Amino acid sequence: MTAPTEPGTPGGPGAPGVVLASARGRWILLTTVLGSSMAMLDSTVVNVALPRIGEDLGADLAVLQWTVNAYLVTLAGLILVGGALGDRFGRRRIFVLGVMWFAVGSLLCGIAPNAGVLVAARALQGVGGALLTPGSLALIQGSIRAEDRSRAVGLWSGMGGVGAAVGPFLGGWLVDGPGWRWVFLLNVPLAAVCVPVALRHVPESRDPQAHGKFDVAGAALGAASLALITYALIEAHSATAPVVAAAVGGVLLGGAFIWLERRRAEPMLPPAIFRSRQFTAVNLVTLCVYAAIGGFFFLVVLQLQVVSGYSALAAGAAMLPTTALMLLLSARSGELGERIGPRIPLTVGPLVCAAGTLLMLRVGPDASYAGDVLPAMAVMGLGLVILVAPLTATVLASVDPGRAGLASGINNAAARAAGLLAVAALPLLAGMGPESYRSAAQFDAAFGPAMLWCAGAFVAGAVVGWATVRSPAPGACHPECQTHCAVAAPPLEPPREAGGRPREGAGPADRGPDRG
Repeated sequence: MTAPTEPGTPGGPGAPGVVLASARGRWILLTTVLGSSMAMLDSTVVNVALPRIGEDLGADLAVLQWTVNAYLVTLAGLILVGGALGDRFGRRRIFVLGVMWFAVGSLLCGIAPNAGVLVAARALQGVGGALLTPGSLALIQGSIRAEDRSRAVGLWSGMGGVGAAVGPFLGGWLVDGPGWRWVFLLNVPLAAVCVPVALRHVPESRDPQAHGKFDVAGAALGAASLALITYALIEAHSATAPVVAAAVGGVLLGGAFIWLERRRAEPMLPPAIFRSRQFTAVNLVTLCVYAAIGGFFFLVVLQLQVVSGYSALAAGAAMLPTTALMLLLSARSGELGERIGPRIPLTVGPLVCAAGTLLMLRVGPDASYAGDVLPAMAVMGLGLVILVAPLTATVLASVDPGRAGLASGINNAAARAAGLLAVAALPLLAGMGPESYRSAAQFDAAFGPAMLWCAGAFVAGAVVGWATVRSPAPGACHPECQTHCAVAAPPLEPPREAGGRPREGAGPADRGPDRG
């Protein structure tokens, strides 16, 4: 089904692009917000539901880890391919496919009769997320007229930020009310609204410069390597032959992925982009801090429910200060980073996050929200405010403007990969057994060491930032997605022309030729 052509739309007789204030412009904005909210909510609400999922399905801690990580494995492994598919075959087409795929995966999660089906359905959800996440912003870039585009992106970012802020609260309410399955089933009616609106009102767009073959082999090797290493870390307590084989196989496949990317004409992950020392440095910071963030939020919601006796609603509401601070202050943080350069924010931000992590050591049985939880979450939120916007700006500033979308996609995938490895490794490092989350005493005993590991990762990120990040991010590369409060990964950004403007018709995963 093709959207009808009217004046002021791509392909129409008027100026190219839809006027944001028009009816169609508002429909386009609604479509992108609905689609991106599905994936963004997933990153905030599922953790809150984990204890009830384990209780209902009789699952051990490993299943809870896989409930998070099965989604992240496919999302991190395929998100760059998802953006490239949209550029080539049509951004609306791939976006709609992603929304439908995500909804089917969500439905399967919601009706899963056992843990195995749930984990498999979560992996399917991740494939849908990889298709729709890059496409939501790309639809705005490819449809809205140039003079309205920045405002449209700002509205999209702000509305998505509000959705991310209320996500944990909504997730807790659903878990305590109709049940944890509705955390997933909620996506089905959202998709039922999003898909017909997209088909009726959103014009199709493509990148005319997109060409060449897709790096399917690279994507498969990368995802398989992550999956095997994750399995080995989660099951390492058993030290059986399959676990050892998975660890060895994951490392070998990772090596094969690097070998393949260095030899392909158009790789998914061009090695030449890492010739920028600044880009490499910022991605090292990203790996450190997002490993800590992923582990922190995975374990904190469990600690609040298992040890402190909070309901799912109360545990979800406890996350609100962090996301609210990011929603309110991210734009100002980006402006400050633009003035003073990235080195100080990328050093101070992780250190403040480490302080918030250490404050969580006070959260134990019968923890007071005002006296124990709120200070830790507020300090964590301030640290993320200082860190995230300058990190994104520095990623964009460290490469040629035409490759900003690719750089942002790589940084986003690196953050998600770091988070999934942390969720797999932290229980092992902290000494949590398969049944630890069923015992408040056992979980509390391991929670302290886990927070120390998270704080150490934040400090490592600060050290890397201070030692390696140098040049300031120029104003032309200041990120458009300023209102960002999703904690799973940095925001994706659109590719840009020389001079810092978004490139006409480009999507968030630019697959143009590698200029070195």
